[in-house]
Amino acid sequence: MVLLAVAGYLTVQYVTGGAPGCEVVSAEDGRTTYEFTPEQAVNAATITAVGTARDLPERAVTIALATALQESTLRNIDYGDRDSLGLFQQRPSQGWGTPKEIMDPAYSAAKFYDELVEVPGYTRLPLTVAAQRVQRSGFPEAYAKHETDARLLAAALTGRSAATLTCEGRPGAARAQGPDAVRAALVRDFGQDVLQSAGAAVDDASATPTASPAPSTGAKGGAGGSDRRTVTLPVTGSDAEERPGQRGWQLAHWAVANATSLRIERVSYAGREWTAGSTDSKWRPTGSGSTGGAERAAGAVRITSAR
Repeated sequence: MVLLAVAGYLTVQYVTGGAPGCEVVSAEDGRTTYEFTPEQAVNAATITAVGTARDLPERAVTIALATALQESTLRNIDYGDRDSLGLFQQRPSQGWGTPKEIMDPAYSAAKFYDELVEVPGYTRLPLTVAAQRVQRSGFPEAYAKHETDARLLAAALTGRSAATLTCEGRPGAARAQGPDAVRAALVRDFGQDVLQSAGAAVDDASATPTASPAPSTGAKGGAGGSDRRTVTLPVTGSDAEERPGQRGWQLAHWAVANATSLRIERVSYAGREWTAGSTDSKWRPTGSGSTGGAERAAGAVRITSAR
């Protein structure tokens, strides 16, 4: 019995890529959840960011996430059937790119979307049919079983569902990165416009802000404080006007998903704050009273790196 238990544990670790440290919960019922690892969280956030940067609908993101869940369990693996590689198990011999390109999650996601948008009426097709038109898998029905989890991830990582994605953060799990690394990762996933269109500022003496310095409303450590470790992303422009709060929650959830790899300590947005290493990994209100008003006037996303 002990040997069976150990074997089961090792199997789970292999399939998921480690112990779950992140969770997404349904905004509709609060009960449907999906647990996943920090590695999977980073890759899911990248796939989503690449899709939304192209103005693709949430359905496209859901299809991409379900496909990656089936093909690689959202891990960027350097092996597979024949010469298959990466998140989507794309094959260099079939024209998907060089091995180095395919192993770049942003590149492989972009190539998947390139093919998906060429599928006529893909948003109206069953998910497994749309995915199969791109992947041409030997197991075409396999994608369907990941649809529920992919929908939860897509709702959170596109920002449609507010405060639904959390991670433990494990602040000691990675070496200190700092605001420059956060900015570089934002550009990697969303493209060069993410900092300029957001009017990003960095409270760091070693970084050059792309806009006016971030406002300081408190001393070090607070959600509004300027402590030289915080990237501030004011959510402005057409995205904020058309979908109030959604763009902000996408950026906030992206930061939480990347918390372990970038050693992010705290993320705040719309009157709520997530802190790495907290026992329950919840988004907690900042200040007193309801967050309803803050949701309507969400303001800026603030991403604070660990020391």
